[in-house]
Amino acid sequence: MNYKGYIGTYTKKTSKGIYSFTLDTENKKITDVKLAAEIAGPTYLKITEDKKYLYSIIKEGEQGGVAGFSIEKDGSLSAINKQLVPGPNPCHINTDKNHRLLFSTNYHKGTVDSYQIKEDGSVSRAVSTIQHEGSGPDHRQEKSHVHYAGMTPDEKYLVVVDLGSDRVLSYSVSESGELEEASRLSTPPGSGPRHLVFHPQRETIAYLVTELSSEVLVLQYDSNNGSFDIIQSAKTIPNDFTENNQGSAIHVSSDGRFVYTGNRGHNSIAIFAADEKTGKLQFVEYTHTEGDWPRDFVLDPSESFLIVANQESNNLVLFQRNKETGILSLIQNDMEAPEPICLKFV
Repeated sequence: MNYKGYIGTYTKKTSKGIYSFTLDTENKKITDVKLAAEIAGPTYLKITEDKKYLYSIIKEGEQGGVAGFSIEKDGSLSAINKQLVPGPNPCHINTDKNHRLLFSTNYHKGTVDSYQIKEDGSVSRAVSTIQHEGSGPDHRQEKSHVHYAGMTPDEKYLVVVDLGSDRVLSYSVSESGELEEASRLSTPPGSGPRHLVFHPQRETIAYLVTELSSEVLVLQYDSNNGSFDIIQSAKTIPNDFTENNQGSAIHVSSDGRFVYTGNRGHNSIAIFAADEKTGKLQFVEYTHTEGDWPRDFVLDPSESFLIVANQESNNLVLFQRNKETGILSLIQNDMEAPEPICLKFV
């Protein structure tokens, strides 16, 4: 079986935009890394549930925003439209399940934006822009740095993670995409929350990776008001590791049994087993990412493999995944990819 994937990148050095690749599961290798769309600054991608559209961050000169593409049968990307505003480009992009609404977060501005997606896949101008305020004790928390936005499983709220102010905020979302704050959670000072995923079966459990304190915070979600409570904290690096480390991506297997999180600096994937009843985590092991600065990683559609994108060493690394133990085994570490930041499968 061959699976098509896409790579979001920085375009500061050699990258030209969004790249595609193929995972050959029979021969257990990554092949055919090639440019799919020439675009500046496509650092994060979102593919819709129906696999028809890909949305990307975009940067053009002194403007930043979002861009929409249709995914063609041969894997190429055809531009639909883009929405740009003055200032730095966003860092994260997401949609609701039915891809009626699109959301972007801006690390530099401290904002979250919502857009409408039209029937042809094109993106409207921003419907709502929320400016966050606040700061934290770390030198990188001089102001709000919004890093993630995603809908709750019940689609009642948009969860927004603010690394700069150590907060997780929930917003109610109107039919047209207007945002209104419903609840907020303060994480430990200096933790720097980054990305969040929900447990696929226990939808009242979420996992939040922190960039600055290198932890996974297990959260209890209340669908009545969109609030969260912290029920566990688990370190993602060894206690004796004292060099610089920054938490990156977090993903959970579809059976909910294992949670994986990336460590930039320690250059590892931390593997946790999730308790079937409570969702709480137990550490399993670390797997070295065979490269420098693992910015993102992804499970393939069969979940028999996991691919890591090492930003600073410009390589993709393929691991085989044991579904019973969660453990990763190295298969391939020599596939070059320029400035890889984000990985998504069709």
